[in-house]
Amino acid sequence: MNFLCQHCKQAKATVHITDTIPEKHERHLCEACAEAEGVIIKQPQHTTSAILQEFIKHKVAGAGGDDHTCPRCGITFRQFQVKGQLGCPYDYEAFRSLLLPLIERAHDGSTHHVGKVPSTADSTVRRQTGLFRLRRELQEAVEHENYEEAARVRDAIQGLESAEPS
Repeated sequence: MNFLCQHCKQAKATVHITDTIPEKHERHLCEACAEAEGVIIKQPQHTTSAILQEFIKHKVAGAGGDDHTCPRCGITFRQFQVKGQLGCPYDYEAFRSLLLPLIERAHDGSTHHVGKVPSTADSTVRRQTGLFRLRRELQEAVEHENYEEAARVRDAIQGLESAEPS
């Protein structure tokens, strides 16, 4: 069946929507009206060679934030800065060199998890987490010129480092 767009009443309806809540209701829209209503999101169709060309272009372009674009979803770093939201999981790798300073700044220079460690974690993970926490304490003690505390923490670090992982 050929339907006319129920919104603009001019173009051929190519998007057919059936709402079932609160009751069954069908809508027929052209692609432009469906996109304008937010029903469909047009994503660029990339071939493997196009993605590869885009990747090479970024490697040659250098580190300027304006030139960085994700080869998968097409979002630019500038768009991310304006929107505050990345476009796809591959953006983390595409913008890695530009995101790391932002993450470090947001987390006071830390890029490692310092929260709780699951009780099921092996001893090596617990040991590494403990070392990381102690090194941070040492850094804070030195920054606050609390040298007695810094010496105590330093000794604890040396003890953990010299202990064989179980």
